[in-house]
Amino acid sequence: MTEALKASPQEQAEILMQALPHMLRYDDAIVVVKYGGHAMGDESVARSFARDMVLLEQSGVNPVVVHGGGPQIGAMLGKLGIKSEFSNGLRITDRATVEIVEMVLAGAINKQIVGFINAEGGRAIGLCGKDGNMVLANKVMGAPRPDADGIEKEVDLGFVGEPAKVDTTVLDSVLGRDLIPVLAPVAQGFDGETYNINADTFAGAIAGALKAKRLLFLTDVPGVLDAQGNLLKQLRMDDIRALIADGTITGGMIPKVETCIYAIEQGVEGVVILDGKLPHAVLIELLTDHGAGTLITR
Repeated sequence: MTEALKASPQEQAEILMQALPHMLRYDDAIVVVKYGGHAMGDESVARSFARDMVLLEQSGVNPVVVHGGGPQIGAMLGKLGIKSEFSNGLRITDRATVEIVEMVLAGAINKQIVGFINAEGGRAIGLCGKDGNMVLANKVMGAPRPDADGIEKEVDLGFVGEPAKVDTTVLDSVLGRDLIPVLAPVAQGFDGETYNINADTFAGAIAGALKAKRLLFLTDVPGVLDAQGNLLKQLRMDDIRALIADGTITGGMIPKVETCIYAIEQGVEGVVILDGKLPHAVLIELLTDHGAGTLITR
């Protein structure tokens, strides 16, 4: 809002006139924001994000923040001399690694985000999937690959999981009470073990269980691009499937849009992929006419 305060009174009035209908549209709505990527590594961007979350909450929206932390986990593992391997983008997580993952995600990163939000006048509460059995996980096996004998076998990813059950009791008791939940994607399995969950997948499960009005993925790209590199402002689920089939959507964007489809099928009204490096990206997406990324709907 610093930029708005520099505007003339007339310009401020125009900003408010444009934002007000959108504020009314999202009044008391749940908006889940998956926060990660390079935006988390830049303190000024992180503080700007915290201010935006506080403003949303003060304007009547119920924001829920889900964060990742892959680079920070990798840095800590490197400091401790623990080698990290990946299979199809998922970190192979042994017992020593999952202890570091939980320490970094549910500890350092989670509390840093909570601290930034609180410093901007909000009241954040840090949680993870273990709290109140919010998320129970199933173990995930990696995609098959040939062993030394050339036989295709599933890769054992260790303590990597996916949400199997979401209980919103804790979140229901927090939302609507001037509190902003900040969630780390760590959960307990049915077997009692701790599992590392992909943050996008975790956010999709949380948003679906809460029947959120919007799920926002803050990424390192502007959104879904067409074959010429132009931003596609709005897509339906069928459009997504067609773009995957013709090769327009490739690589790491595929699991992201598949998570978007999953969230919509679970009851989320719309999912947006947008650039987290863009200042005030969340506010631009929710409170302006033109938005900031790619909106995916049923």
